[in-house]
Order: sequence, then C-alpha cells, then structure tokens
Amino acid sequence: MDLEEQWEKALGSTEVLKLRLPRLATFEATEISYIFLAESLVNAGNTVIRRGKVFVHKPAIILPGNLPYFEDFEFEENLNVSEETVKTFFLVRGISFPSLRFKHETSKIDVYEDSLEKAKEHFKEELERAEDIHAGLIVGLADCWQFSIIIYAGMLMAKSAPSDLKKFEEKFKEWLK
Repeated sequence: MDLEEQWEKALGSTEVLKLRLPRLATFEATEISYIFLAESLVNAGNTVIRRGKVFVHKPAIILPGNLPYFEDFEFEENLNVSEETVKTFFLVRGISFPSLRFKHETSKIDVYEDSLEKAKEHFKEELERAEDIHAGLIVGLADCWQFSIIIYAGMLMAKSAPSDLKKFEEKFKEWLK
C-alpha cells in the first residue's frame, strides 16, 4: 500500500475519543501523551493498545516555514518510506505543520483481549477514573497508526493556535517596551 492510500485510510478511520485538555505550551516543549486503539491484525476480536508520547519541541534556531521534523515515527520500518518522503508528501498536498520537531516515543504496546468497542469504553472509563486530562484517546487502524498520531497532534495545534497568537502578541508588545 502506498503512502497516499495509508494517509487516506488514516484520515477516514482516525477517531479522537478524548483530547488532552490543556493547550500546548506556546514558548516551550509540550509532551502529548496518548492511548491509541486499533483492531488487531493478528488476533481477530482483540484490540492493540499503543501507549506513547509525542514531544513537540520548539526549534532552537529559526527554521524555514512549514518544515516539520518527525522523529521516531517508524516510517521506514512500517511504511518503507523515509521521513523526507513523508514531509514531501505533506508539502505536495498542502498539508502544513509548523517548523517544529515532533519526536515520537512508544512506551508500551499491549493487547486488550476483547473487541475494539469494549476497549473504547474501558479506556474512556480508565482515563475518567484517573482524572487524566493530559492523555488523549485515539482510535484508528493498526497499519497506519503514525498518521493517526500526527492527525491528533495537528488537532491539538489547531486548538491551541488562537491562544498562542494572543501570547505571541503579548510577548511582542513586551519586547517593544
């Protein structure tokens, strides 16, 4: 399956059941924790659980606009494409991400021995009981999980954009004084 098909599959199948509540940090790195659920490709009726984090780092130097860096998303291992190919893929389609570094870290991959629907309810309840406002709950397809996680990060950036602009404006006004 080519990159275009993987992207389209992820767009059509990614479902965000719970967004992290706090907005992304404007002037520092943000850790985005997630639980990703997908039907198992190996054991029908089971659910694969991927727990991880994406660290959205602010660039240390000024970078050209809309040239993100995606690290450790396993594009080469799982999709047989390089990070550069993925960046070009997004660029050609007019999909832009800020010039930030997105570093992925998987902390645990496990199996929930029941259906995806039951797993959704179980993990929603788990996050509610723990009052976890920092973790997101995402559902997608196991073979294009990377794109589902990137879609989730993009949603969080869009949610944070209005407050970020206001903070940048305030910072700029302070700088002018």
